[in-house]
Amino acid sequence: MIIDPAAQSFRDTHKLLIGSIVPRPIAFVSTLAPDGTPNLAPFSFFTAISSDPPAICFAPGHRACDDARKDTFNNIQATGEFVVNVVTESILVQANATATEFPPEIDEFRESGLTPAPSRVVKPPRVLESPINMECRLHQIVTLGPDRAGGAFLVIGIIVMFHVADALYADGRIDIEKLQPVARLGGIEFTTLGRRIALPRGVWKPPAAAGRAAANGAHGGGRGGDGA
Repeated sequence: MIIDPAAQSFRDTHKLLIGSIVPRPIAFVSTLAPDGTPNLAPFSFFTAISSDPPAICFAPGHRACDDARKDTFNNIQATGEFVVNVVTESILVQANATATEFPPEIDEFRESGLTPAPSRVVKPPRVLESPINMECRLHQIVTLGPDRAGGAFLVIGIIVMFHVADALYADGRIDIEKLQPVARLGGIEFTTLGRRIALPRGVWKPPAAAGRAAANGAHGGGRGGDGA
């Protein structure tokens, strides 16, 4: 089947995207409004970008109910700071509750029952119940598409501080079994870690110098004989 996105609605294209690009990690983003109101919301168009500097990006779209820009985006644009919290099995229900399109004056920490904890560098609180929190400062915003549902903003942030639960971290690595991360699928579905497959990467090795010299000698001798 060939599908031309220009020949269908953006809503159909959205369904195609979220059903094809799976599983998607969830950026559970906490921000502060300029008046100090906390905001908390999940976004699954999210990934890491680089490690030097440590950078992430996520793409808040528009509210489906009224085409307005999301509070998360407005807060980041106004303050330049946010925290990305990792969603785990133990807080999935609460994280999903914050996806409700509340009015800007509503505190999603209070609505979900999650606990705001002080950050070290930025002003927005982190989620205490999340075992990994990444404090971020805004680096860049890229506008994609129309300023309505279907369009989005790519928010690029630089991580200025990590918070990692002690039980998860050993020898410089995260214990993924203990983390119990949750990812997004299409529709209203989520998924847990599931079956893991470990595959080592191959290493390309150039031919040995001796082998190259022998091969060059053989080719050279052949050409000399042809000319005699």
